[in-house]
Amino acid sequence: MAIPTRTLQDGTTLPATGFGTYPLTGEDGIRAMVSALEAGYRLLDTAVNYGNEVEVGEAIRRSGVPRDQIVVQTKVPGRDHAFDRAVASIEGSLERLGLEQVDVALIHWPNPSVGLYVDAYRALVHCRERGLVRSVGVSNFTEQHLGDVIQATGVTPVLNQVELHPLFPQERLRATHERLGILTEAWSPLGKRNAPFAADPVAAAAEAHGVTPAQAILRWHVQLGVVPLPKSADPERQRTNLELFGFELSADEVAAISALGRADGRLFGGDPNTHEEM
Repeated sequence: MAIPTRTLQDGTTLPATGFGTYPLTGEDGIRAMVSALEAGYRLLDTAVNYGNEVEVGEAIRRSGVPRDQIVVQTKVPGRDHAFDRAVASIEGSLERLGLEQVDVALIHWPNPSVGLYVDAYRALVHCRERGLVRSVGVSNFTEQHLGDVIQATGVTPVLNQVELHPLFPQERLRATHERLGILTEAWSPLGKRNAPFAADPVAAAAEAHGVTPAQAILRWHVQLGVVPLPKSADPERQRTNLELFGFELSADEVAAISALGRADGRLFGGDPNTHEEM
C-alpha cells in the first residue's frame, strides 16, 4: 500500500501516517514492528525513554525493507538538554539503532523547569550539520517554546509532535504551526483511554463510509493536515489503521468531529512531564 507523503519545510518528506512504537519492547516488540513494516508503515517513531531503540533497529533489519524507504524518528529526553549531553544522546541513539543517521530527531519535551531546551535544540542543529540527523524537530512544545528556539537558532523545527485527538484538537497550536510552516504530528491520535469511538460524529462518519471508528478518527487527522502515529501490536489493527486513503470525510464530518473537543468540557492534554510517552 502506497502511503501519501507530506513535504517538510526543509524539503524532505514524511509519510502521511506513521507507527508509534511505545511500549513495544523485547522479542514481542520486534515482531510487532516487523509486522507493521510488512503492513506498509514507513515511519517509525521511537525515543530514548521508550527503551526500544535496539528493537526498532533490529525490526528494520529483519523486515528486509530498504533503509532508505523508512523514516526513523527518535527523541532526546529532558534529562539530556545540556548541549554536550544532547549530542551524546543522539550518538547513543544511533548506536542502539545501528544506524548511521536518524531521519528526524526531536526534543521529547521542553522541560521548562530546567530551561535548557534552546541548548538542546542547538545541539540537534549541530548534529544535523554533522550529518547525524537529517531533520530536526520538537515534541510537546508550546508557541512560546517554538518562538524561543527559532529566535535563538534561525532554524524552524520541521515538526512538533503533540497530543492531539478529537477531544483535544489543538486548534490554536495547529494554527501556529500553519503560520510557521511546522508539520503537526499526533501522539495518542485516537484519544488515549478516552477514545470517542461511540460519539455520534465519529460513529456516523464511520457508518457513512463503511469504516471503523478508529479509521474515521485517523482520517480526520489526515484531512486536518496532521500526521497521526497510531500504535498497535495486533497485525489486523495495524493494517486497518493504514487504510485511510480510500475514502474522504466531508467538511461537515470533519467539523463535527473537531467540535467534540469544544463540547467535551473536560481538560485534556496531560502534563508532559508525566505522560506515558516521556
